[in-house]
Amino acid sequence: MKDIPVFTTVHGAASLVLREIPHSHQAYIRLQATQEPEAMLADCVNFCRDCGAERISASGHPYLERFPLVTAVVEMKRSLEELPQTDALLLPVLPETVESWLELYNTRMAHVPNAAFLSRADGCAMLQKGDGYFVHRDGKLLGIGRASGGTIDALAAVEPGAGRDVLLALCSALSEDTAELTVATANLPAVRLYEALGFLTVREISRWYRVV
Repeated sequence: MKDIPVFTTVHGAASLVLREIPHSHQAYIRLQATQEPEAMLADCVNFCRDCGAERISASGHPYLERFPLVTAVVEMKRSLEELPQTDALLLPVLPETVESWLELYNTRMAHVPNAAFLSRADGCAMLQKGDGYFVHRDGKLLGIGRASGGTIDALAAVEPGAGRDVLLALCSALSEDTAELTVATANLPAVRLYEALGFLTVREISRWYRVV
């Protein structure tokens, strides 16, 4: 199922994330331009329900503050100077291992707030960019992730307690002086890990509210 970047009705415009519906029955609405947020939200919710969504979150308008907050999404940064080291090693994702990477990622992130399901098309894009990794120590898989430039785009530990080493290993793949990442504040274990390693929240990107 494809997302709808611009969904318009007589009440305004929004973007709809529908790609999660086949996997988690979850849809996301970002209100973009409306003078009638209640009516516009109803239009979006009805469309998402018709597509099979059972849970729907929305962002982008003060009207949504009357609904329960699911999570905020924030950006965190830290300088790579004096970052602790790890002996965990990075192994690049290859065409013959990309399906395993995707399966691990989607399994580990299935219950993380606002984590996106990644498709084969996402896997092909990752291979083209060359930023996907498995993280190993002594032949044992610790986790997976994506990292390039100054950004860590994905991180998932597959071994309990391995998140620290996975993060540090991914930082070693960065080419800039500062590492940045985004995280849902409802994902408390991840937030605590990043804070323990010196990452600081620099801005809030969005807030998501449960509307269904």
